[in-house]
Amino acid sequence: MSTCVFIQLRCKPGTTYEVANEIVLRELHSELYSTSGNYDLLLKLYVDENDDVGKFVNDNLLDIPNIERSLTTLTFKAF
Repeated sequence: MSTCVFIQLRCKPGTTYEVANEIVLRELHSELYSTSGNYDLLLKLYVDENDDVGKFVNDNLLDIPNIERSLTTLTFKAF
C-alpha cells in the first residue's frame, strides 16, 4: 500500500521548467502540473506506507536546484 502525497513547489524565477524537467527525469510522480498563485508546480506522488514521507521528499525531491519552498499535503481517504 502507498500514501498519496501532494507537493506544491515554489521555484526561483525563470527556473520552473528546469525544475519540472528534473522531476520528470527522476520519475517520482504520478502527475505534475504548472500552477498559478503562490506555488509554481503541483506534484502528485505515492510514497510506500513503510517509508517516512518527510525523508522521502527531502532525499528525492528537495535536492533539486532552484526549489525555494515546498508545501506537502498528506492524504487520508479518497472518495
